[in-house]
Amino acid sequence: MDSFSKVISIRWSDLDPNYHVRHSAYYDWGAQQRVEVLNNLGLSLKVMQENHFGPILFREECVFRKEIHMHDEITISLFIKSIAEDGSRWTMQHILTNQRGELCATITIDGAWIDTQKRKLANPTPQMVIETMKKFPQLA
Repeated sequence: MDSFSKVISIRWSDLDPNYHVRHSAYYDWGAQQRVEVLNNLGLSLKVMQENHFGPILFREECVFRKEIHMHDEITISLFIKSIAEDGSRWTMQHILTNQRGELCATITIDGAWIDTQKRKLANPTPQMVIETMKKFPQLA
């Protein structure tokens, strides 16, 4: 698998007063895609709740390259940029391209897993996490 990709539906509420996509919509798209991908790989919110863990972000950065407008067809692709051997910490990157294949933005996040009861960093059910995270395509 080359990447986890999907076409984004741009909503009226995603626009700002300049009639292009507002900056915070990019972060919303990234978060939604990550939750959907984890769910599809078996790390659903229910599994995380039952095992008392969840993802936590240390950094989230978007680099804007090209404006996105209401009728653009945008594809967002998700990759693992780096991952600790035990799967406990990771960097993911979203790449957003338009219908012409032009780079519109990249979103980079650094994250880890948190024990939701202890409220401390943890490596939950290591084998499950490692196996799931290995299914992500690596960014070259």
